[in-house]
Amino acid sequence: MATIFYDPDADVALLRDKLVAIIGYGSQGHAHALNLKDSGLNVVVGLHEGSQSAGRAREAGLQVVSVDQAGADADIIMMLVPDQTAKQVYDQSLVKHMKPGKTLMWAHGFNVHFNQVVAPKDIDVTMIAPKAPGHMVRQVFTEGSGTPCLVAIHQDASGRARDMALAYAKGIGGTRAGVLLTTFKEETETDLFGEQVVLCGGISALMEAAYEILVEAGYQPESAYFECLHEMKLIVDLMYSGGLGYMRYSVSDTAEYGDYTRGPRIVNDGVKAEMKKILHEIQSGSFAREWVLENQANRAGFLSMRRQHAEHPIEQVGRELRAMMPWLPKPRE
Repeated sequence: MATIFYDPDADVALLRDKLVAIIGYGSQGHAHALNLKDSGLNVVVGLHEGSQSAGRAREAGLQVVSVDQAGADADIIMMLVPDQTAKQVYDQSLVKHMKPGKTLMWAHGFNVHFNQVVAPKDIDVTMIAPKAPGHMVRQVFTEGSGTPCLVAIHQDASGRARDMALAYAKGIGGTRAGVLLTTFKEETETDLFGEQVVLCGGISALMEAAYEILVEAGYQPESAYFECLHEMKLIVDLMYSGGLGYMRYSVSDTAEYGDYTRGPRIVNDGVKAEMKKILHEIQSGSFAREWVLENQANRAGFLSMRRQHAEHPIEQVGRELRAMMPWLPKPRE
């Protein structure tokens, strides 16, 4: 069974005399910074010169400094910049400040696990990874609850790395819900696998293919959109609140029978074999090398795929239909 930590297992007072630097002020960055500030901790936000986020951070009552100054002054440095820019930020502004007694923290293990960032052996390297988008981490904290998190220890030079990481987790509200002990390897590889075969890659490809099949068979694009994309939220919400069993309890018997008898024909042994290949690519570092090289080549292939999928008919039809539903929440920028 997994080891899970709660409020009694963590002491936020361990951070009272520390300066915490949040590097980045995006979805996770703003939530971590504000939650820690509300927990009574000393927080600065490290941003590059000209960052468009600086004004928002200052308006929220946070002190904004350069990334270089944040690295020099802070005891605990939480990296909340995108995977593809973290190495550059670290190499240019932070590595020179990695002295004994510092803690380098992450919310995702990609750069550490795949050796893009190799910290000195005499500092702590830890992870606190909330299992929710930043706006939800902030919202539930302000409501008195918290978001489940993962905690992992890559280096424990101080002998107190776990205690300090759990204190940080308590500062952002994680121990209110529970903090699950994992490793950088497990978090990174399972996160990439879930994104690629289910949450983003698998679901998106399945929706686009099903839409194309219905339209090619002569059905209206609008009907295809509703059946293959729009109604997914209903099903996922049922799973989210009560698991697969609750979803099957809630849908019609016809839908449940189709689930049992047709689902395995879609996700068959061939699909599972391809999933295993994708997992191997992640475990071997092949995917990480591919993504690093893509960024080094100015992301030409990535940006081309982004444009192609943005132009898919399911997106065009979806924009028109969503305009008919004013109750839908507006997408966040």
